[in-house]
Amino acid sequence: MRKLILLIIIGLAIGALFGQLMQSFPGYWLIRVGDTSVQTSFWFGLVLLLGAFVVLHFGLRLLSRFAHPFSRLKVWNSRTRHRNATRKTVRGLVALAEGRWKRAEKSLTHSAEDSSTPLVNYLSAALAAHYQGRFEQADTLLKRAHESTQGSESAVGLVQAQLMLDRQQHEQALATLTRLDKQLGEHPQVLKLLKQAYLAVNDWDGLRRLMPRLDKQDLISPEEKKELEQRAYVALIQQAARNPEDIERVRNLWADMPDHLRSDVNLVALYAEALIAGGQEGLAERLLRHSLKECWDSRLVLRYGLLDVDAPRQLVYAEKWLQERPNDPDLLLSLGRLALRNANWGKAQEYFEASQRQRPSGTVCAELARLFANLGEHNKSQLYYRQSVELLDRSLPALPQPSKDNA
Repeated sequence: MRKLILLIIIGLAIGALFGQLMQSFPGYWLIRVGDTSVQTSFWFGLVLLLGAFVVLHFGLRLLSRFAHPFSRLKVWNSRTRHRNATRKTVRGLVALAEGRWKRAEKSLTHSAEDSSTPLVNYLSAALAAHYQGRFEQADTLLKRAHESTQGSESAVGLVQAQLMLDRQQHEQALATLTRLDKQLGEHPQVLKLLKQAYLAVNDWDGLRRLMPRLDKQDLISPEEKKELEQRAYVALIQQAARNPEDIERVRNLWADMPDHLRSDVNLVALYAEALIAGGQEGLAERLLRHSLKECWDSRLVLRYGLLDVDAPRQLVYAEKWLQERPNDPDLLLSLGRLALRNANWGKAQEYFEASQRQRPSGTVCAELARLFANLGEHNKSQLYYRQSVELLDRSLPALPQPSKDNA
């Protein structure tokens, strides 16, 4: 209401101003053509002149439209096709989300040429063709996507790598992702797909080097990172340990290993075996001894008892551990073996018998049987051999055995 009143006031003011001007500046227009003349007031003629200008302006615009009818029709047709393409694209994307692959591929492909985003159409159509098992058609659509939009190499490459992984074309996918990694740097999706590819081809060294990059961008959980690192180093140490001459490679792997993995019992045991195979028993002894201080484990204790580096010193270390764990059967077994290496037969017998009391074992019985046989006490030796066989028999699976009735 206030705006209306304001407009009325402004209109009255402008009218009053023009009225004042018409009184203050009288004049007239005189137009003569031959014997005919037309005379009118100056202000009325001015209004007619402005009106003629407006009519001429819009008349020329109308004539220009009629002068180019085909261009106008072309623009109208283009807009119509674009609207239709947009509708088909939306229908295709909905069908793709619903898993209707054939319908999605048809809608997206037919509308791609008229779409404002042909790259999206072709990439989505390639996915639909792939899910139908039409791999050649999917590759063709990926090629069209690349040709349709300048600068689409990265997007097309990522989709192509994903489809290769899905088809189990792991080597090709890894080659594509390696190229994309060089082009795009720390691209999150490339890093995720690289993890999949490395796992698929068992490229543990590549996976090991990828872990810090994934962790830096929070693309992997701490639990998964630790699990994959553990798997990678186990596989790498096993591969390197197959050649005893490549012991330096094993040691370098251990040096590069994250600190938290050096306390992993499986890796410690694996590394110790690699060192022993490579002729570096001294390093293996120190490794096992320091590892047992940090994490007591029966596998490491038993392996320590089989080492022959410095038997007197090893026995001293092991007897110190016995003060803290006097009833550990595995430690007692290892002490018995170390006592044998020191030619201390009586102490070896005591340790073996103590281990047998804590936990009856076929292995300990076999050690006692061998010891008594070499000491000339054959009755005791036979007794422990029988016990060893009985204990081993209990650990065997239950299977049918011959008897007198069914022989």
